[in-house]
Amino acid sequence: MTKVTGTTELLGVIGHPVEHSLSPVMHNAALAALGVDYIYLPFPIAPENLQIAIAGFATIGVTGFSVTIPHKQAIMPLLSEITLVAQAIGAVNTVTRKNQQWVGTNTDIEGFIAPLQTTYQQDWSQKVAIILGNGGAARAVVAGCYQLGFAEIHVVGRNEQRLIEFRDSWGSSPIAEKLQVHTWPTLVKLIPQANLLVNTTPMGMYPNVDDSPLTAAEMNDLPSGAIAYDLIYIPQPTKFLQQAEKQGAIVIDGLEMLVQQGAAALKIWLQQETVPVDVMRQALRQHLGL
Repeated sequence: MTKVTGTTELLGVIGHPVEHSLSPVMHNAALAALGVDYIYLPFPIAPENLQIAIAGFATIGVTGFSVTIPHKQAIMPLLSEITLVAQAIGAVNTVTRKNQQWVGTNTDIEGFIAPLQTTYQQDWSQKVAIILGNGGAARAVVAGCYQLGFAEIHVVGRNEQRLIEFRDSWGSSPIAEKLQVHTWPTLVKLIPQANLLVNTTPMGMYPNVDDSPLTAAEMNDLPSGAIAYDLIYIPQPTKFLQQAEKQGAIVIDGLEMLVQQGAAALKIWLQQETVPVDVMRQALRQHLGL
């Protein structure tokens, strides 16, 4: 554990609730391994207190903080600057103090694409991505798939009106040209084309470990060798990934995204090129008993 002194720099995570956050586990492990005088704390902040909390953070000299539910969009008007990537996603998950001002960015894209750029790197330009769900997490995944160069990006959801709003929210950006939205019944036609299938819905998350966004019959048509990626990290593996593995798919769980988006944030706060990603991953695995 980091020894806290009068000079210790403050980092943290804001959310409501925030007790369940695993960010302190991985960040404090990394900070200890680096031997830097920082500590990372959870800050439970109710929505109505967000503005006053951010002002308080500035007063006490907080270096930076992570942002989780429900503040990822609400915080945007309170920041002096928002990076282009965060603007594209429409949400901020990382805030840094620069020149007496708050700057917001989003490292979820970086977190999502990290394993697809390293371990599973390939030419994505002729490939098809199918994304289940159309909430906030899906936005980062869409932007990530665009960044990787996917030929087609299909988003599947249950509410037609919300799907149309999701599509329209990208405006005339280059992302919009590659993006198509579909209601759930279309999924049977899409699954056989999938090179990457991503679950951004909460279906299958603990304690509902027997749930999956797909039926066994729907998953049957997933091509062998496709990648199935679940943003959920408890349980490991989820029912969705168990189904996909039976089909001969390559599976990636959400723990890696959590680690990689955290590592990207830590690099920004500490202003350094490398951070101990392995230490962060190991700390989480140990904490979760994996």
